[in-house]
Amino acid sequence: MDPEVPTLEVETSRRRRRPMFRHRRVPVRMMVPNFFTLLGLCAGLTSIRMGIEGRYDLALAAIVFAACLDGIDGRIARLLKASSRFGAELDSLADFVNFGVAPAFLVFNWGVGEIKSAGWICVMMFALASALRLARFNAAIDDDKPRWQSNYFTGMPTPAAAIVVLLPVYMNHLGLTMLKEPWALKIVLVYTLFIAFMMVSTIPTYSGKLLGERIGREWVLPIFVVAIGGVAMLVTYPYETLTVLTIGYLAMIPVSWKRFQEMAEATAATAPGAIGSGSAGSSSTASGGVSAPASGSDAPQAAARADNDAASVPMPAPPSSGPPPQAGETGGGTPPQASGKIFPLRPGEPQR
Repeated sequence: MDPEVPTLEVETSRRRRRPMFRHRRVPVRMMVPNFFTLLGLCAGLTSIRMGIEGRYDLALAAIVFAACLDGIDGRIARLLKASSRFGAELDSLADFVNFGVAPAFLVFNWGVGEIKSAGWICVMMFALASALRLARFNAAIDDDKPRWQSNYFTGMPTPAAAIVVLLPVYMNHLGLTMLKEPWALKIVLVYTLFIAFMMVSTIPTYSGKLLGERIGREWVLPIFVVAIGGVAMLVTYPYETLTVLTIGYLAMIPVSWKRFQEMAEATAATAPGAIGSGSAGSSSTASGGVSAPASGSDAPQAAARADNDAASVPMPAPPSSGPPPQAGETGGGTPPQASGKIFPLRPGEPQR
């Protein structure tokens, strides 16, 4: 048996015995983020119903509304200091329903269902990929990472995947009715599987979490204008706006991947191990290695230091040919002892 298994079982049982809330009386502010999460869950369930009834406009609006609420509830929890294990578990369950099950039902009822079993397997793979993506995200919450990595997701997040996978539906409402042709539906199947793969992959995607911490004073009014204009465009021209946002997001994935690689290389170059490798030569000389020969003006000083080191090494006394001295020949009761002191020579002084 794996020696790690008993430790994991003890840790799991300890976490299960831990209460959801630490105190008997729960503050009201702890419940506020959960209201937004439940409201988003209701929107996701409503989207499933609207998709079954063929009311795709309302189904799309419900998924977009759930995505907006998903981006709000976590920030509200951090602002109110109302984060809890109960809220994290509820948020994961709501994300699976809103961005895994609801988009899969919508794509299937919209047109992929005409391919029968192949279409169902395709949307089922998308839903399973969203569940695996959420499980991996929850397991990696406690991992220690550099702060700059908080600006990136590992793989495509489920809310973004739910919006991106509906790109064929947007384009169909814009007048591209040929997307419901049998050959076009096969392309939609491949596209859906591609989005499912992006969720479970390790390709870094930009999250923008660090973008909202602090902004310059000169950017406050422009951000207000852009935000209000974006909401107005989404309400007035929903399909055009969602199409542009989806294509722009897909185009940003290679850019975010390249930026992540550059940041990772810069972090590795400034790591303590990389800095310590520069002093390997000096440490190898001190431990008995061979140092590089000196060049230029340092050669005379290096030679003088080498001569001093050689002169300071004690030389063994030559063996005597006569008998060893007796006790009274040295004027004392004991034989003479070597002093053991080493007198280094000054530079240029001949060796004696």
